[in-house]
Amino acid sequence: MSSPVISVNNLSAAYQKNTVLRNVNFEITPGSLTAIVGPNGAGKSTLIKTMLNLHPSLTGEVQYFGLPFKKVKKRIGYVPQRGSVDWDFPTDALDVVTMGLYGEVGWLKRPSKSHKKQAFEALEKMGMGDYANRQISQLSGGQQQRVFLARALVQNADLYFMDEPLAGVDAATEIAIMETLKKLNAIGKTVLVVHHDLQTVEDYFDHVLFLNKTIINHGKTEKVFTKDNITRAYGGNIRILGGGI
Repeated sequence: MSSPVISVNNLSAAYQKNTVLRNVNFEITPGSLTAIVGPNGAGKSTLIKTMLNLHPSLTGEVQYFGLPFKKVKKRIGYVPQRGSVDWDFPTDALDVVTMGLYGEVGWLKRPSKSHKKQAFEALEKMGMGDYANRQISQLSGGQQQRVFLARALVQNADLYFMDEPLAGVDAATEIAIMETLKKLNAIGKTVLVVHHDLQTVEDYFDHVLFLNKTIINHGKTEKVFTKDNITRAYGGNIRILGGGI
């Protein structure tokens, strides 16, 4: 059996005095495409931020490829929630994607023509080549999300975290993003996605992690995406979907 890409042990976190994650334990297998699902306030975004050292933990540890985050951060890509980004920052789409190469370029060095070419090719993969010189503030929400995904792609990471990449995007962008994630998955990349639409979980993801401040269940979608686990995670505040659930 392959060693886990991620091992989370007894992870807890809080905002001020409110505990938002409690004794979280799970492992992620290589090459999996995992949906992190749960109700509002379940701690889904906090989980990702805490795992990536963007929010302090109270207890626990996280290892990637058997090592702490600081030693492997160049192998990890992250797409934050679109609403957390300052889209008025004066820069164009190509520059945003080029920022994904900072680990290769170096913070104080100018990107070369080769770096710019890599960034442009990533934009083209997301159908955004024609918008390379467009200010990001002038892009639609779906276009902005495609640019941020291109920035993650250009890193050529082994592991990707994506915080609600499908929220508020048009149908064409949703299809384009999922095709990209599945292509990454097909070449052995591991992807974790905070996801809000239960109706598409079975079509989009091979693993699912139910979270409500702690782990409710986690495993292959075909085994754990059940009416019982949905009810346990969401309580009585959700209408159970039709179909096979």
